[in-house]
Parts: sequence; C-alpha cells; structure tokens
Amino acid sequence: MASEPKTRPTAMSLEACLAGLDEARREDARQLAALMQSVTGEPPVVWGGNIVGFGQYAQRYADGRLQPWPLLGFSPKGRELSLYVMDGFAGRESLLARLGRHRIGKSCLYLRRLADASPQVLRELLEASAAALEPQRIR
Repeated sequence: MASEPKTRPTAMSLEACLAGLDEARREDARQLAALMQSVTGEPPVVWGGNIVGFGQYAQRYADGRLQPWPLLGFSPKGRELSLYVMDGFAGRESLLARLGRHRIGKSCLYLRRLADASPQVLRELLEASAAALEPQRIR
C-alpha cells in the first residue's frame, strides 16, 4: 500500500508561516498570497508548514492514485521564492520570455524577489495554470 503524503493542509495561519522571515520576504509573500487568492478565489492554506496553497486539485500519481494538492502555491522559505505551477510550463515560453529574471524546474518557478517579475505576466502565468487544472479541481 502506498504511503500517505507528508505534505498536507494544516491549521497554521499565513502569518505564522511567515514568522521568522525578514520583512522584505514577508511582504513579497503577502503580495503573492493576495495574487494567488485573487486568481483562484480561495484563501491561503499552509501545507506541511512550508507551502502556502490556494485551492486544490486531484493530482494523479504514477500508480494511479489521486491525492489533493494545491491548485497554486508557493514557499517563501529558502534562498528564492518557489512558486508551484503544477501543470508545468509547456506552451508558455512566450510568457516566460516576458516574465523577467527567473529560473524554472519541472513545475516550479523560482524568483529571488517578487520585484524581479512582471506583475501582469506573472498573473497571466498563474491564471493559465489554474485554468489548465480546472477539470481536476476539488471544490
């Protein structure tokens, strides 16, 4: 039997999650939270103590099981802001080219500071990801 994921929703508040970060990083995180809440229409939920998630979708694992995961999310901890764009970046090359200073992983967008990214392009990128996952969204 597959083990349960360790990263699950918690009752921790956004501000408790941000405690201990410097003021500039806390402000970036608050702005990201407002943007992601605006895009998804969902309040922030802290997952596992480090990820701030918005909404949920059913993520399918290789073994076929489905587990809830944030529709959009970010982690303010670490050297960079990690934004979780769960459907990845395929087909979004033109948005990434206009975004500003960043790097990407399979489904992570990394920003040193929120000011490094164009606010409008970042919103478009997040809206596209949320729309792509809408069929799997859990309400």
